[in-house]
Amino acid sequence: MNNKLRNNILNAIFLVALLAVTVWAVFKDQDFGIILDTLADIAPIYLIIGFALVILYVCSESVIIKYLLHTVQIKVPLFNCIRYSFVGFFYSCITPSATGGQPMQIYYMKKQNIDIPTATIILMLVTIEYKFVLVFIGIAIALFGQGLIHTLNVEVQFFLYLGIALNVFCVSFMSLLVFLPNTAKFLITKGFALLKKLHLMKEKNNRTERLENSMELYKEASVFLKNNKLAILNTTLISFVQRFFLFFITYIVYRSFGLHEESAITITILQSIISISVDMLPLPGGMGISERLYLLIFTPIFGGITAVTASLLVSRGFSYYVLLIVSGIISFVTHLTLAGNTTKNKNIGGEL
Repeated sequence: MNNKLRNNILNAIFLVALLAVTVWAVFKDQDFGIILDTLADIAPIYLIIGFALVILYVCSESVIIKYLLHTVQIKVPLFNCIRYSFVGFFYSCITPSATGGQPMQIYYMKKQNIDIPTATIILMLVTIEYKFVLVFIGIAIALFGQGLIHTLNVEVQFFLYLGIALNVFCVSFMSLLVFLPNTAKFLITKGFALLKKLHLMKEKNNRTERLENSMELYKEASVFLKNNKLAILNTTLISFVQRFFLFFITYIVYRSFGLHEESAITITILQSIISISVDMLPLPGGMGISERLYLLIFTPIFGGITAVTASLLVSRGFSYYVLLIVSGIISFVTHLTLAGNTTKNKNIGGEL
């Protein structure tokens, strides 16, 4: 059994086990019949809106990918970019810390003759923007939303500040790699040499060479950023809209229960707190902890454990499980049908 297959099997087992534990933890003290009766009262229009927001969320990333590719004179149909996005979301959903998404996107982009350096840099920029939006929202909440934060459970506050700190570190580190690539290369190579000297890491599979090659990609990304500032600004704004689509689902669910006391802004911010808290945790899709934080935050708002559990099924169902199923189906079809050599593109280095 090769390493890739073994890793896929282990990831699948871990995902199923985590799902089983999550379902047990959420429903162990619940009357599922009452929950189903509550769900039956939801008007179909709210479910349609929720599903539409999930699709818009994924397709927003597709627009970003197409925009950045177009910036370097690579013409790719939006339909293909949509497939790349669904593939990325599927593998991000099933792998810890969402580590599996981009490698699979690069794989399918390569099949259509988008060279690996170009694909890597484009997706790197998408990730930086994606994380930057979370950092911006998180810091804004920490600075201007203390009144709201103080109403939250201490456990929620802990995970919120942990999530902000982890995302700030991630964005800072990636920014260092992009904006100060020479400094970053020096620090990382020296750090790697120190780890080898201390026998904390071994040199194998040309690690040093691969590390230096990866640093060159960040140099090219730095050049891209300097030459395409407007494109970066525009795609970052699209990333804000993309995040809004996902966070707003919870407000749609809130209204579907006939509730209207809290504003759309409050509900959207509370949902964003959950996303910020779990984004960097080593759990597929933040499974388990997302449900836990949702129940802690929204039980008072929905007026009881039965109603909030029912709302969790719908909100989390759309934002993760429906996304997982739809993206899984599209990923499977993409794997079967995506033909190689359909585009003729240039290396990003030639366009910078």
